[in-house]
Order: sequence, then structure tokens, then C-alpha cells
Amino acid sequence: MENLVKIAEDVLTSCLAVKTGEEVLIITDDSRKEIGEAIYEAAGNLGCEKLLMVMKEREVSGQEPPKAIAAAMKAADVVLVPTAQSLTHTNARIEAAKAGTRVATMPGITKEMFSRGAMTADYNEVEKLTAKVTEMLTRASRARIEKDGYVLNINISGRNGIPSPGVYREAGKCGNLPSGEAYIAPLEDGSDGEMIIDGSMVGIGKLESPLHMTISGGKLRSVTGEKSENLDILLKNEINGTVCELGIGTNEAAILNGIILEDEKVYGTVHIAFGTNTSFGGTNKAECHMDGIILRPTLYLDDTKVIENGVFLI
Repeated sequence: MENLVKIAEDVLTSCLAVKTGEEVLIITDDSRKEIGEAIYEAAGNLGCEKLLMVMKEREVSGQEPPKAIAAAMKAADVVLVPTAQSLTHTNARIEAAKAGTRVATMPGITKEMFSRGAMTADYNEVEKLTAKVTEMLTRASRARIEKDGYVLNINISGRNGIPSPGVYREAGKCGNLPSGEAYIAPLEDGSDGEMIIDGSMVGIGKLESPLHMTISGGKLRSVTGEKSENLDILLKNEINGTVCELGIGTNEAAILNGIILEDEKVYGTVHIAFGTNTSFGGTNKAECHMDGIILRPTLYLDDTKVIENGVFLI
């Protein structure tokens, strides 16, 4: 516990720039309560007004928290969210950021992740690369992912790239911790092709064999592979099955471990997600937000090859 508290103190000061007297709210669930308590203790050690709220574990990522928690998020200066499922793409998180709250979400965080891997990165370097990739996403009109002979074309015209550098020091800034990705909401009807997901997939975890996905008109039409039945919610309706995100990992210390929070940050990977994207410039509000990691991809933004077989060329 002592080691977790020390790491939490470092996170609060270096990534969130907490100040003495600020109100720091920790939202957790029963499965991540020990991490929540460590952050709570760390906030007290730094002279903050600390609050800890424990809720029932959400059923899926993107499900809204209880109304009392959503209200508390808007009132706090800083919110940290170590939970099993993600609150990143919820209205509660959006409204908190609008109110000026600095929010760090930690969906799926484990004690092991808290002390190694992506959390140990040089976040100054992560911030630089993330900013560069974000700018390229914003300038581009289209993206193309190539992997094992499959191609997925994605229309990102008119949408802005979003940085998640792991540094949220200003009012209203928010994102994941650990972090290191740049991402964008594609046009909801603008993705077509086939793709292999071979790293990990929300709803399954780390993949032992690849998933094959067919996408047209921005919607997932079919998915095959081991445990693909775990993704039935994406085929329940077209809203859930909408390609809602293109993301690029920028954290050299991140390790693929089957937990999407860290997996989507792995340097040189690309991920696509299905479901909700209203929190970062899209128009699709679904029952879920589920990411899939593509290892060693080749990625083009317009005609610029940004990644080749998992290696950045920029």
C-alpha cells in the first residue's frame, strides 16, 4: 500500500499539478477500491480536500455513473477514476470537463499497471509525440490502415484530433492515465473495408488469435474469430456497431497486457473503436465504447505514411 501511495503522490503532482487545498475526488468501484484508497491517502498527504466515492461496478464501458457521482464530478477541482469499466466517454465526464474539472480516468487499472509499464514513461516525450500525431490527424481528410493484406479506409475529414498525453494540468483538461495516444472521431458513415484485430479487444482481453472484421458504411457488419460472441452487443444495432474512433499509441513504455487502458497506448499500434464518440467530436451515442488493438500496422494519413509495420516514420 505504501508504494501505491507514493506513486499516487507522483501522479497527482506531475500529471495533474494538484495544489494544497484543492478538492480531489476519487471515484472507484469495489474491484479497484485499494487503488482508490491509495490515491485518497496521497491526496491527503499533499494537503488536498479529499473525497472518496465507491459505486457499483458498471456493466460496460461508457455506461453513465450514478447521478450523485456525476454531480460531484462537476463540483471538484480534480477527479481520478480508477474503475473496472471506463467513464471516459460518458456525459458525466464531458460535463465535469465543461465545468473546469481536471479528470484522469483509469479504466481497468491494476496494482501492477500502477507501478510499471506505461505509468513509468517519460511523459514529456509522450506529450511531444502525441501533439505531433494529433496535429496530423486534424489536418488529414482520410486514413488508411493496412494489415496482413487487409485494408480499412476511414473518413476523418472535418474532425479534430484529440491528444491524450497523460498531462492534465489546466482547467477542463481530461484523459486517461496511464496515457499516450492521439485519437479522432471518424465520420460515422465513413469507414469501409476489412481489418484484423490481433492485440486485444474490449470484451475479450488479450487475443490468442486474430479477430476478422468487415465494415461498410461506417458500421460493423461481421466479426469472426475466437470469443467473437463476446462482441454481440456491437451487432445488436448499428449505433453500437458504428466505427467511432481511430487512435494511435504513443507511449514507448506501454506493455500489451489485455487491459485496454494500457494496450491502446502501446507505441506504434493503431486501434479502432465502436460505439459512443460524443465526448470527442462525434455524433454517435451508443450503449458502449469498445476498442480493438492492431499490432504492427501500416497507417497512412492522406498520402503520408505515418507508421510502417508498427514503426513511426515521422
